[in-house]
Amino acid sequence: MNALFTRGGTLTAAGFGDMMDTVEYHRLKEKVYMASYQLNAFADEASNALSGQIAAMARNGVHGLEIRNVDGKNVTELTVDEARAIRERLEAAGLCVWSVGSPLGKIGIKDDFEAHMDLLHHTLALAEALGTKRIRMFSFYMPEGDDPARWREQVMLRLARMAEAAAQRGILLCHENEKGIYGDIAERCRDIHETVPQLRGVFDPANFVQCGQVTYPAWQMLRGYIDYMHVKDALWDGTVVPSGEGDGDVARILSEYLAGGGTALTVEPHLKVFEGLSTLEHTGDARGVGGKYVYPDNDTAFDAACDALRALVGR
Repeated sequence: MNALFTRGGTLTAAGFGDMMDTVEYHRLKEKVYMASYQLNAFADEASNALSGQIAAMARNGVHGLEIRNVDGKNVTELTVDEARAIRERLEAAGLCVWSVGSPLGKIGIKDDFEAHMDLLHHTLALAEALGTKRIRMFSFYMPEGDDPARWREQVMLRLARMAEAAAQRGILLCHENEKGIYGDIAERCRDIHETVPQLRGVFDPANFVQCGQVTYPAWQMLRGYIDYMHVKDALWDGTVVPSGEGDGDVARILSEYLAGGGTALTVEPHLKVFEGLSTLEHTGDARGVGGKYVYPDNDTAFDAACDALRALVGR
């Protein structure tokens, strides 16, 4: 029997077959896997209220919140005092903010960038108040029908300014691949990281699928730039499904990410329409959510997404 690895070292499993039955061994194995990474989530998909998000995280063993919407506000609309209060409530429950799931970079490349820089500076202050060193962000929507190459220089100049502003405050900007932005496919994501090396990456398999890109070659191209993963899966028709049930090759990518020393996973269910979803898509289109997987409420959908991740990691 092979050794099982944890973040803190090696736990030798040899000989366990003589000491415990199969059920006990698999329980131990699950604990070891859970110890090897930090589980985070977009808990606003379970509840808009912070109290509901805390409850959903607690029952699923989720330690970190990728904060996006809370109590009727997008995270970037919070005041610094509100952010401090959220941090206090999370810490009282034994939880933390892993990353700010901001909409930074989700504006058109032709939109007012100076106003967006003001929003960045506010979001940096929020990150400090929330106790996190990470902000998720994007690389600007391209004008419909335009070749993204036409806008490359402007994209890189903007991203470099943003990354420098964040670095001055000791905060890491993490670029997520997303539909419709410059960094929607792996080749342009690599271009971003090579040109603006201060940025790290968030790898979202479902978003690549929804762009028509095979995910494993994308992972091989980008793995050296990835800071953490969004655990989300989709079918080629764009429908989001539980992780492992779609065309994102999520199990193989997760396995390689963890084996390579990756330590942070964020569950992003998208299995049921939730408050704030329409603001996340460029067109407000939520048709990719759900499909044949039907859940009675958002809590159940959130729990199903967490269960799907555990099933994959335990393979």
